[in-house]
Amino acid sequence: MSNFDFKKEYRDLYGASSKKPKLVEVPAISFLMYDGYGDPNSAIYKQAVGSLYSIAYTIKMSKMKGEQPKDYFDYVMPPLEGLWYVDGDTFSLTERDNWLWISMIRQPDFVTQEVLAWAKLEAAKKNPDFDYSKVRLETFEEGLCVQMLHVGPYADEPETMAVIDAFIEANGLINQTANERKHHELYLSDPNRSAPEKLKTILRVPVAYK
Repeated sequence: MSNFDFKKEYRDLYGASSKKPKLVEVPAISFLMYDGYGDPNSAIYKQAVGSLYSIAYTIKMSKMKGEQPKDYFDYVMPPLEGLWYVDGDTFSLTERDNWLWISMIRQPDFVTQEVLAWAKLEAAKKNPDFDYSKVRLETFEEGLCVQMLHVGPYADEPETMAVIDAFIEANGLINQTANERKHHELYLSDPNRSAPEKLKTILRVPVAYK
């Protein structure tokens, strides 16, 4: 039996075939999260991503030691995601210095606060250089959004956002990106293994009807 793959099971949320904007209703989802600030090329962001993956893989591979949580099932590691916003101002994809962000990785429902506490201890034994104290488990319900696949360098995302903005306006919607509802990116490609022009990123924008 093949491993459960969130991207295949929830194609409406993770589908990478369409380059056109579409409306999606995003349900409550459990995530490992790590809060930070500033440019994603910084050491802080690398620390966040490293900490998240260290814990996520500790949970996923727990079966190898026979220490898997109750109701565990085999699954494919979900993609890295990120929420991006600024404090009390309009979010801009081009002005990075004042960015605030929440880096996150989706988790199966069997991951509980107790499982996270165990995973932090186990991860620290293997990778003690990461700061696991900032990793938390939280349920995030995003609601109504518009999303679109962006193919290419992250620096070119404003071009895709312009298409999303036009779709929002044409369909009687309001872009609600702010501190409460944030700009969301889902990274379907590994930037260390893919050429910039081939990177696939889903851009998701929170909206409401006028």
